[in-house]
Amino acid sequence: MKTYRVAVVGTGAIVNSHLRAIQSAGDRAELVAAVDINEAAVQKFCETNGVPNAYTSVADMLAAQKPDLVCVATPPATHKDICVQALDGGAWVYCEKPLCGSLAQFDEIQAAEARTGRYVNTVFQWRFGSAVKHIKKLMAQGVLGRPLVSVCNTVWYRPQAYYDVSWRGTYASEFGGPTVGLGIHLMDLCFFMMGDWQEVQANIATLDRKIEIEDISMAMVRFENGALGSIVNSALSPRQETYLRLDFQKASLEVTALYRASNENWRFSLPPDVVDPEVTAAWESLDQDIMGAHDQQFKELLDSMDAQTRPAVSGDEARRILEFIASLYKSAATRQVVRRGELTPDDPFYYSNSGKKA
Repeated sequence: MKTYRVAVVGTGAIVNSHLRAIQSAGDRAELVAAVDINEAAVQKFCETNGVPNAYTSVADMLAAQKPDLVCVATPPATHKDICVQALDGGAWVYCEKPLCGSLAQFDEIQAAEARTGRYVNTVFQWRFGSAVKHIKKLMAQGVLGRPLVSVCNTVWYRPQAYYDVSWRGTYASEFGGPTVGLGIHLMDLCFFMMGDWQEVQANIATLDRKIEIEDISMAMVRFENGALGSIVNSALSPRQETYLRLDFQKASLEVTALYRASNENWRFSLPPDVVDPEVTAAWESLDQDIMGAHDQQFKELLDSMDAQTRPAVSGDEARRILEFIASLYKSAATRQVVRRGELTPDDPFYYSNSGKKA
């Protein structure tokens, strides 16, 4: 079994999730370097965690260490350039959300993948929990019937101080508000479960925070399979909750959590006064309890590297949520329904969620 040389770029709070994921992989991964533009921060991170090499330049790190995999945990506006730089430098990439700021930037990443034969995998750890995989299996087997309704609520609370950080609060640096920075995880999970979206009608507003971007968004979604869904993304909700509800013909499945979920966060319900031993037994056959966290996604990324195959959340699977978010912003700006595939290179929303082409 190969041991992959791993480097992390960015030593802020989220890097700890990557550190745990690397450690959980055991002999399959070795953390050889860390990069941060703040020299004191990267030196402290390396000293605290026993990382042998500290850098303030991605280019210098790539040239000296030649890692197999780069974990990107930097502010959003830096993601695209670091991803392309890492691919060209010989590494695969595991990048925090949002992967990039537009479909145009995604095109650049795809071109780099094609040029190098390596891949960028986006962090969407909720997909990798055992309950999610179990539900996907039951759906494939037809046990639950057709998906009909979804409710996708990321209702969190972020005070003004959260947005006073230099890279937050603008389209240029953060790409959007809670739609991009908070709700993207659950929306990705919703589409992963329900299938591709067909059209969106949305509203956004800035109700209470002093920021350029929205602090609340709401959307109605029609899926290609005919199902309907509602989405709420909020930074204004004192009682925080992450809630996804999936209503199928034969059962409802719900998860209530905050940042990650295990089996205990999921609920299964049959219709009132219905006893269905087959469906109940199928749900209760779930025999693993793996949390939807960075650890499991990281291990499966290493499996993809072993097999030299595209990882789970890359290519079209990574593009779907970026196209949806851009379409949500366009719908809110134009007060019109936006259909999947409508955003083409002649549309300003192809280049920015603000609708302003740089």
